[in-house]
Formats: sequence, structure tokens, C-alpha cells
Amino acid sequence: MRILVLYHSMTGNTYRMARLVAEGATGAGAEVSVKTVPELVPEQTIQADESLRKARDEQADVPIASMEELPDYDGIIVGTPARFGNMSAQMRNFWDQTGGLWMQGALIDKPVGLFCSTASMHGGQETTLVSSMMTFIHHGMIVVGVPYSVQELVTTQSGGTPYGASHVSGHPPTVSITEEEAVICRALGRRVAEVAAKLAA
Repeated sequence: MRILVLYHSMTGNTYRMARLVAEGATGAGAEVSVKTVPELVPEQTIQADESLRKARDEQADVPIASMEELPDYDGIIVGTPARFGNMSAQMRNFWDQTGGLWMQGALIDKPVGLFCSTASMHGGQETTLVSSMMTFIHHGMIVVGVPYSVQELVTTQSGGTPYGASHVSGHPPTVSITEEEAVICRALGRRVAEVAAKLAA
């Protein structure tokens, strides 16, 4: 199985989640690519903020995805920081350009999973995950969540939802990913890869 973990991250938190999601998919036997989307924030804004510069450096080796390659994957897992209960403008801009793929039905029946990060516990994690699903449902994709057989959904004191993995990064966004959040990230990656394999069979 070929799985794409496609994310956007300004401060590095969603990027670190992407790595954990990729670990889970790899553990299920998938060939995993981790890629990001084009940045829309002006370079001078990033250079003026030390935390943004550090996050940019941390992700320096991550390639930028192209829309044309999306049909080549058996499953896609999308990660975004929450922006007022929605995906980030950068991720929205990327998917808003996939109308050609939609017209071709190129992504129909591909499984898709979701993950996000927010600064606060009630900062829109579930609304971001659920609102993001609408795009993929329009594409005819099969949304894959995290079942409650993953016990950490019950024990987590921060991120983690049945709609997808999530993380509470704090304000400023410097809180490390908890062990429960990490387990849920890996579980999401593993499940999307497993569902992709079953669909291919």
C-alpha cells in the first residue's frame, strides 16, 4: 500500500504528528510518503518570528505535494492546524485546486484519515476534523476515524477524538505531544493503511 501523509504546519506541531501517523502506517506494512502543501504566509513574516523560523528549519527536507500525484496513493491522511474550527488556509488552498480530480472521480473509494492540532483543549479540534471531512466526501473518499478499541481515546487528558487524531499544543504552542496523543496518531496511520489494504483486496 502507498499512503500519503499530507500536512500543513506553521509551528511544527502538526508536522510532528505527521511523523507519528506515518510510523503507524509504516508499521502496518505501507510505503509512506510525508509531504506538505505550499506556504502562503509571506517569507518576511516567517523570518520575523523565531518560532516560525525554527519550525521551517525542522521541516526543511519535507517535499511539497502536487495535486497530480494524489491518485497514485492507496490512501491519504491529512493533517492541519485548526483555524477557527476549519483547516488552515494553506491546506484549503491546496484542496480547492483539486476540481479536476473531482471531475475525473480520481479519488473515489480511497480511504482518508484526518488529524489536527489546536492551542487549547476546546479550540475547535472536532469541528476542524468534521468540517474537513466534507471536502473528502465530495471527492467520494471513504473517511476513516479512530475506533474506541484504541483505549487512549478514553484515557487521554488532552487531544484525541474518534474523528481523527489531535493534539493540544498550548499557547504559545510549545506543549509536547503526550503519550496518549502519540498512540492515537499511530493508530490512525495504521488503520488507514489497513483499510486501504482491505479495499485493494
